[in-house]
Amino acid sequence: MVRTRVGYSGGSSQGPTYRSIGDHSEAVQIDYDPSVISYKELLAIFWESHDPAERSWSQQYRVAIFCHDEAQKRLALESRDGEAAKRKETIRTEVLPFTGFTLAEDYHQKYRIQQYSGFAGELKAFYPEMKDFVNSTAAARLNGFLGGYGSPELLKKEIDSYGLSEEARKRLVGLLSSARSGFKSCPL
Repeated sequence: MVRTRVGYSGGSSQGPTYRSIGDHSEAVQIDYDPSVISYKELLAIFWESHDPAERSWSQQYRVAIFCHDEAQKRLALESRDGEAAKRKETIRTEVLPFTGFTLAEDYHQKYRIQQYSGFAGELKAFYPEMKDFVNSTAAARLNGFLGGYGSPELLKKEIDSYGLSEEARKRLVGLLSSARSGFKSCPL
């Protein structure tokens, strides 16, 4: 994963915000390297990360895939139908055309990192502008690890590239090995 950003998608109203979302839904935008992970693999992770048979309880929090082109739509529908067959349930996750994305407010970005001020402070020293912090691959990767995604092997391989101090690296490894029952099976 190269970058993740949170925001609003799927609606027609102009300038959605958290307090005035209109007909949009909260969304995560993922930039990825297809030579490392395919769209099909991302879809598999997506289906594992939620209960697709559960109805969305509001427009704001609906579960949907916003497809950028016909190839993505075809793969999303195929994966949805595969999930339905595997689960023997009606899948309620929507597959919709991408109509645009509006970046959410700063306080929504990199939520996990912002819960740990020490990590946030260290990264913000490298990325003093919020837009750079939000667009940072290191911040996206660290946020994923703090959310429990990845593997200990991957963390060990990458941790030096995040720009964290030795103390913060040790804290991160300790936090993830002791506070969690393990990593979720998910390539970052």
